[in-house]
Amino acid sequence: MFELTREEYNSLRCRNCTLNTGRGQHSKYQPYAFSELGVSMLSSVLNSDIAIEVNISIMRAFVAVRQLLANPPIDKYTEHQTEVRELKAYIEEVFTDYNDLHEDTRMQLELINESLAELQADRKQSDKPRNPIGFVPPKE
Repeated sequence: MFELTREEYNSLRCRNCTLNTGRGQHSKYQPYAFSELGVSMLSSVLNSDIAIEVNISIMRAFVAVRQLLANPPIDKYTEHQTEVRELKAYIEEVFTDYNDLHEDTRMQLELINESLAELQADRKQSDKPRNPIGFVPPKE
């Protein structure tokens, strides 16, 4: 058995069913609670039929709470949030790949254009009249 802290007590307290006005508004001492081990020890001490039945119910409640903590129920809202996150990640990945491909294609087109420009420049130079090679007869 242990004493609850004020935060624990406030988190467990029913806010709509207890009055906050008048005498007894602030408790002097925090309430006590049993741990799972404390309940099992208590059940070994108490021997009446009602005490055993209540302690078995409490132990089952502890097991149910532990199972809920270990495997929280999946609600539709959480499931949809997970699906939306996965879809966003997939779409971002696809667009990243598309943009990478687009940039690669653009760079290849630029290289092709540069090569064509160089070929055109070479062709213009080849179209110029060449100086004759060899013996040039004197002009008379």
